[in-house]
Amino acid sequence: MIQTVIFDMDGVIVDTEPVHRYAYFHHFNELNVDVTDEMFSTFTGNSTRNVFQKLKAIFNLEHEVEDLIQRKRNIFNDAFDTKADLHLLEGVEDLIKDLHQNGIQLIVASSASKVTIDRVFKRFHLHQYFSDIVSGEDFPKSKPHPAIFEHAVSLSMAPKNQCIVIEDSSNGIEASVAAGIFCIGYNSEHSKLQDLSKANLIINHFNELSAEKVKNLK
Repeated sequence: MIQTVIFDMDGVIVDTEPVHRYAYFHHFNELNVDVTDEMFSTFTGNSTRNVFQKLKAIFNLEHEVEDLIQRKRNIFNDAFDTKADLHLLEGVEDLIKDLHQNGIQLIVASSASKVTIDRVFKRFHLHQYFSDIVSGEDFPKSKPHPAIFEHAVSLSMAPKNQCIVIEDSSNGIEASVAAGIFCIGYNSEHSKLQDLSKANLIINHFNELSAEKVKNLK
């Protein structure tokens, strides 16, 4: 029986991807680097640090990675605070509440920074439902490397075979598979360029899940 659900955040709980995309491309313009949509799609699920490490190598940027990260985060934070139409993804809040009320442990494992996760969780009052928050900034390698999910499982009250991951990106699903955790792929309108085929189960809406269904998965 499933006892722990590990959520990705961006694209699963809240769609901050358009804000991230705005911040990244605003910064790319400042840096005068030409990042294509195809290249950008390969960064989904990567931490900001890993993205800029890759871009620094690709474009031979002279800037320090930490400076690049900070500038992008400043642009993101300004946009986040002024974006009035930022909402939780449809159905996810009901699912989170249902899982929590039925004694299922919830953990978030996101490539986002702790500051960004906290910003989202405070805005939507989510701290009360989640036992642990795991940020990708604490790991040298981003998804598809399994480290973030392996750590999330170590925080679970249940063994790995009683945990599942909900992800919306190719990199996130590969990380879950590499960690040996049952993975639900969320096929949202924002994951069109993502390959969800390696997920154990694919859903198109969160109303396809409930605490009862989740507990009996596998």
